[in-house]
Amino acid sequence: MEKITKILAPTDLSELSEAGVRYALNLAKAVGAEVTVYNVVSSEELMRYGERMKGTIPGDASLSAPASVLEKYQVALGAFLEQHFSDVMPGVEVHEKVEIGAPEINIVEQAKKEGSDLIVISTHGRSGLTHILLGSVTEKVVRRAPCPVLSIRPAKEQAAVQKSIAA
Repeated sequence: MEKITKILAPTDLSELSEAGVRYALNLAKAVGAEVTVYNVVSSEELMRYGERMKGTIPGDASLSAPASVLEKYQVALGAFLEQHFSDVMPGVEVHEKVEIGAPEINIVEQAKKEGSDLIVISTHGRSGLTHILLGSVTEKVVRRAPCPVLSIRPAKEQAAVQKSIAA
């Protein structure tokens, strides 16, 4: 087995994605690897963002962040890391990257570009019609990745699955 030196940790900044990022950071600390925490902003998210910004007025608090959408997501990624992972980040070389695109495509391309040894990604537990229509970013990444992919099931997702099985 090759030494793990570069880990790609995709996140959509959701609560469910925290498990994957935390696992990547802890693993990196244990093996001396660096981590790129990577947020891909999809076109759907950009449209939702545009809707939220409609009707805002100059001087509104939502406009005090940097002007460009990409910069706002970069700030959000930094805040996400600081808020949720400040306990595990010391001692780990962490890179932050935000891009606009299709998450399942960009994640694979970023792993190739960086020469990642491992992708650590959370599952989001979509099932039924939602899974059929949208598919799973994790599933698509696993199929196309240039390196091993470790998928992490968040504890909240596990609890929901166990609850539905018990019902």
